[in-house]
Amino acid sequence: MMSKLIEIGDNEIITSDEVETYNSFEEMDINEKLLKGIYAYGFDKPSKIQAKGIKPLMSGRDIIAQSQSGTGKTGAFVIGMLQRIDPSNPNLQAILLSPTRELAKQTEMIVNKIGSYMNLKVKLIVGGLQKKNRYEWIDSNSNSCQIIVGTTGRISDELKKLKYNTDNVKIMILDEADEMLSVGFRDQLLLIFKYVPSDAQIGLFSATMPDEMLEITKKFMNDPLRILIKEENVSLEGIKQFYIPMEREHDKYECMLDLYGHLSITQTIIYVNSKMTADWLVNNLRKDGYTVDCIYGSMAEESRHEVMKGFRSGTSRILISTDLTSRGIDIQQISLVINYDIPKEKETYIHRIGRSGRFGRKGVAINFVGKNDYDRFMTIQKTYNINIDHLPSDFTNILD
Repeated sequence: MMSKLIEIGDNEIITSDEVETYNSFEEMDINEKLLKGIYAYGFDKPSKIQAKGIKPLMSGRDIIAQSQSGTGKTGAFVIGMLQRIDPSNPNLQAILLSPTRELAKQTEMIVNKIGSYMNLKVKLIVGGLQKKNRYEWIDSNSNSCQIIVGTTGRISDELKKLKYNTDNVKIMILDEADEMLSVGFRDQLLLIFKYVPSDAQIGLFSATMPDEMLEITKKFMNDPLRILIKEENVSLEGIKQFYIPMEREHDKYECMLDLYGHLSITQTIIYVNSKMTADWLVNNLRKDGYTVDCIYGSMAEESRHEVMKGFRSGTSRILISTDLTSRGIDIQQISLVINYDIPKEKETYIHRIGRSGRFGRKGVAINFVGKNDYDRFMTIQKTYNINIDHLPSDFTNILD
């Protein structure tokens, strides 16, 4: 089997305006069973990234697609991938990679729902669920499958053990591609590419795609179509953004309590930069009578699962989080995101505030800006060509 790793020359960058737009799913010549699943899932008409990205993915061409958070990227690559699957062929045909276990589980659920009328076998492969003082791998549908959805570490381990025949793999999707191409995932990802046929199609989807990441793609992509939203246009339509200056770090907590005393809030994610701050916030908010949970990367998988389950169900109205949940996790009821700490990386800002405005819904993001945050905050505004206003003194109607 030939390795997918190749070297290619520079390719022309094609902006979103130059790619043909399809205003309905019917125009895309999607097969009847998949089309039925699309409408059953609740999609009425394509979002912008779906209108431009599905058809090129269906054609079999490599694609790099950048679209802001909450615009329907998952639907775009799931539909494009499912259209390429031959239901009559029982062999593995597609691999879909996610950076986290939570995102992989969510994506596998969407694949099954949109493809519900296609009679496909989909397998979720992630690791780390703690049971009885040991870690067991989640390995659903243990028989042969046509689609694998999972995390890079677990899938790379499975491929090294030669558990799957990848000769028939025709498409591989990288969700949150900028994260997947970072140093932390790169070795595992390159190993996976060695097991994928050289003519397999590659699709990269992300809200942000730094130049250094685009350079890396030359090692494994073949003449990709690049649908890139210009960085200065990567703001978030429908999300009101405000900031509050802070003289002292302790002022942040008092300010947050003041906000909660005046706003009618359904559910909120409060982002912090460290586990220490997360734990401190949870303890103090609980003492003040708030139902709150927290989540961060070093938590046991089972605990993280229970926290997300409780937040999705509405048992907890406030979630304190590090950047673990800033990518791809879709929670319908979120109306407010608070950046208690300004993110260290400017790309993370877009991912964080996107939690409050998923695919056509409105939301609000409030940034607490301390003296040490000012430079990073100004860089975010300059990078994305946005002007974030001071939170007005009469802010009680900002969620309307």
